[in-house]
Amino acid sequence: MALGTATDPYELRFDAGRISLDLLATTHPEERFDSVEVLCAWIVGAGLVPPGTPLAHAGPPWLVDFRELRGRIGQLVRGSLAPGPWPSYDIALARVNDVARVAPPAPRAVRGEDGTLVRELDHPPECAALLGAVARDALELLTDPVARAALRECEGDNCPIVYLDTSRGRRRRWCSSEVCGNRERVARHRRRVALTRA
Repeated sequence: MALGTATDPYELRFDAGRISLDLLATTHPEERFDSVEVLCAWIVGAGLVPPGTPLAHAGPPWLVDFRELRGRIGQLVRGSLAPGPWPSYDIALARVNDVARVAPPAPRAVRGEDGTLVRELDHPPECAALLGAVARDALELLTDPVARAALRECEGDNCPIVYLDTSRGRRRRWCSSEVCGNRERVARHRRRVALTRA
């Protein structure tokens, strides 16, 4: 399978600030992990593996495992945004802790064609190792008080994306200024025009 499969850039987003949050964004505005090819494109795009890493061994069980981890991480992130009685929080936490125990793929540096060092993996990564890397990222995010305090949910209409607000003054309102921010500006303009006409 060729990596970097034909996927609309809008479909896969990597602007949430953390790999685990980028994983959560794959549900909006609809399920993005609808094929193994898209999942593999996400794995490469997220930087879990270097470009050109063989992922031909990926299959439908990978989709199931990534979706399951995404759901568990979503429960933990939502629980940190709105603390309260979340009956499934402890179950999600135990599952993410278990997944994080698996070591992520080990990189190595090799000389590229131009003589500079490039990153590659010794062998094609297993699904559990990739999941472990994402789970570790989620645990690091949720146990870091500074990072956890920077978690924000997009203020765009019907946008559930959670992102890490690293903007100056912590005033970022949208997951993406180009997507949700632009929609909000257009909607505001239309409301003003409608009021002027009325």
